[in-house]
Amino acid sequence: MTIRVLLADDQALLRSAFKVLVDSEPDMEVVGEASDGAEAVRLAASERADVVLMDIRMPGTDGLAATRMISADPALTHVRVVMLTTFEVDEYVVQSLRAGASGFLGKGAEPDELLGAIRIAAAGEALLSPVATKGLIAKFLAQGEGSDGQAPVRGERLGALTGREREVLVQVAGGYSNDEIAEHLEVSPLTVKTHVNRAMAKLGARDRAQLVVIAYESGLVRPRVE
Repeated sequence: MTIRVLLADDQALLRSAFKVLVDSEPDMEVVGEASDGAEAVRLAASERADVVLMDIRMPGTDGLAATRMISADPALTHVRVVMLTTFEVDEYVVQSLRAGASGFLGKGAEPDELLGAIRIAAAGEALLSPVATKGLIAKFLAQGEGSDGQAPVRGERLGALTGREREVLVQVAGGYSNDEIAEHLEVSPLTVKTHVNRAMAKLGARDRAQLVVIAYESGLVRPRVE
C-alpha cells in the first residue's frame, strides 16, 4: 500500500527537495504541499494523507496549532504527523507530542532517516530521533508536569490498566519495540501488540508517542536526573 505524504513547510525549496526524495520511493507519494498550517489541515483531509511532514515554525497557523486541529478532527484519526524542526532540543517538541504528533525529526536528517521516519509514523510507531532522547522529553515533561491539569487526569486513567498493561507501557516509554518487549517479558510479540493496543484505547492515545507522553505525565515513569 502506498503511503500518502503531505509536505507542510513555508520554504518552497525545502518542499521541492522532500518531494523529489519521497516520490523516488515505490511505496510512497507526495499528495500535496502546504505553506502554512491551516492549508496543511485542509489538504490532510482533501488529499487523504497518511503522514504529514510538518514544520513547527510557519507564518500564520504554525505546525503546533495545525497538529492540534488534525488530532481533534475525528475524520483525521488515521493521519500521523511528523514534526520537522531546525533545533531538536526545543520546548516545542514536547508540546508537539502533546498536541498529537507521532514524533519529530531534525531538518538536517539524512535522506534514509527521513524516509524511515515516514514509514515508522505510517505504521503507528513513535518516532523520536536519536539526538532528541527520551531523557530530554522526560526533562521537559517534568518541568511542565501538572501545569495544564493533564497529569492528574491521566494518572487516574492508569487505574484502568491491568498490571501487564502497565508493564508494557513502561517498556514503551523506554523506547523498546514490540519484539524487544516480548523478549524481556517472555511473551509473544503479538501479545505485546495486544497489550499496547488495549492501553492506547483505555488511555485515549493516538499512537505510541502519546503513550510515552502519558507514561511520563502520569508519573508512571520518572525522568532521569543527569
